[in-house]
Amino acid sequence: MAWVWLEAALPMGIIAGMLCIMGNAQYYIHKAAHGRPKHIGNDVWDVAMERRDKKLVEKASAVAHS
Repeated sequence: MAWVWLEAALPMGIIAGMLCIMGNAQYYIHKAAHGRPKHIGNDVWDVAMERRDKKLVEKASAVAHS
């Protein structure tokens, strides 16, 4: 009776391990595709502001080099 908890612990360990593997896979796939880790809580507004900032920096560097 003392080893009955192993019946539940083994599947729970497998499930927890698979969740960890999938989480890390998402992280590394996103990092490989975009070159940086995903920002948690990034919504449409944040993405639009990143695009705007990138465009402004490119425009400023083009003017500075001219």
